[in-house]
Formats: sequence, structure tokens, C-alpha cells
Amino acid sequence: MNDPKIIIALDYPAAAPALALADRLQPALCRLKVGKELFTAAGPKLIEQLQQRGFEIFLDLKFHDIPNTAAQACKVAASLGVWMVNVHALGGRKMLEAAHEAIASSAQRPKLIAVTMLTSMAQGDLADIGINATPAEMVLRLAKLARECGLDGVVCSAQEAALLRRECGDGFCLVTPGIRPAQASLAGKLLAGHPDDQSRVMTPLAALQAGASYLVIGRPITRAANPLQALLDINKEIGEQA
Repeated sequence: MNDPKIIIALDYPAAAPALALADRLQPALCRLKVGKELFTAAGPKLIEQLQQRGFEIFLDLKFHDIPNTAAQACKVAASLGVWMVNVHALGGRKMLEAAHEAIASSAQRPKLIAVTMLTSMAQGDLADIGINATPAEMVLRLAKLARECGLDGVVCSAQEAALLRRECGDGFCLVTPGIRPAQASLAGKLLAGHPDDQSRVMTPLAALQAGASYLVIGRPITRAANPLQALLDINKEIGEQA
């Protein structure tokens, strides 16, 4: 079964550019991630349009609410036929268990994963909100909680992937944003002057070698002159690991 490792982040404000990019890509080579901005602008119709083009969708809405509300949101997401959906682990045990139960009987059950800590956050950000732990400690604690609640995996920085793989086992899904191809600049700017908002990043090959299951990649592909070629280049880089 084809299981592409790259998930392309469709960080667009409207459906048209997202669909235009999808038309330049190949479903066999990647999956697509629809996040808050794009889903708010285009809604479930866009999910259907992308699926009609053959793509599997990671619906990245990070549900974080009281247990019943988060659970019902996951249930609706499952009814859209998405491949993956996520919640925020900081919603706690009751919310995570409710979300897991809500989709357990879905005809086409999506993978359910939890966000541990946003990759834009660093040690100082945790201190600002009163958390006295290192990023690695925080991520591990939340990942173990997600696993205990029956979730399929977590979103984490690739820098924590080796730790989580060791502690949570081979079957636990690790989805890693903050992935930058070796040629992408981290010297303050990324791709024609667009600031980089990820603090904890890693190259695709290094992330997979560290234990990542899937790689979320945005601007290095979406803003490339030839997105398909950029995707092919990354797939070639990780070929032996994928």
C-alpha cells in the first residue's frame, strides 16, 4: 500500500491557490494538510475537492474544548472522510478519551493524533505560561497521555522524535512539522523573504532517521518555482528511509 511520508501544508487564505497547487502535485507522492485559515475560508467543500483529485487529507484544526464538544467535532471530521485529524493534548485525559471514543465506530476511521507542543514554542515560552519543564519533558508527558487514551500518535518536533520513538514504541505515529530541506535557509529568512516561524526544525532525512513517521512541509514546496520538482527532490532525499 502506498504510504507517502510527506504531508504538504496548504497554508493559503482561499481555496483557489490551494487547488491550483494540488493540480501541480501527484497524490501518490504526498498527502495534504488543511489548517485553520484555509478551512475557515473554504470549509468542507474544499476537502471534497481535494479528495476528488485523489489526495488524502490531514485536517489540522487542533480541537481543544470540553470533552463533548471536541468529541463531536472529531466525529464530524471523520464523516468528511479525512485521513487524519488532531486534537490538542492539553485538553486533558477526558477530552482525549472522548475524542477517541467518538470516532471509534466511524465507517472510515481517521488517524487521531494529538498536538503536544507547538514547534514555534521554546523554553522561554513555556516559562511564560507557568510550565516548569523543558520542551522535551513536556512533549513526552503529553505523548504518553495521548497513547494511554488510545490515540494513534502525536504531532511533535522532529527534535523530540527519537525520544518519543524510544518511549512510545514503533507503532506510535509521529507527525513532525518544522521540516526544512537541507538547502532551505534558516538564517532569519526563508524563501524570498518570508520569515521562519518554527523554532525547532530538522531536515527531512534527519527527521525520519530520528523516528518520525510523517513530515509536514510547507513553504519549501508551496513557494518553490516548481512545487512538483521540489517534492520529487525531497522524496529522492528520503527514498531509502521512507
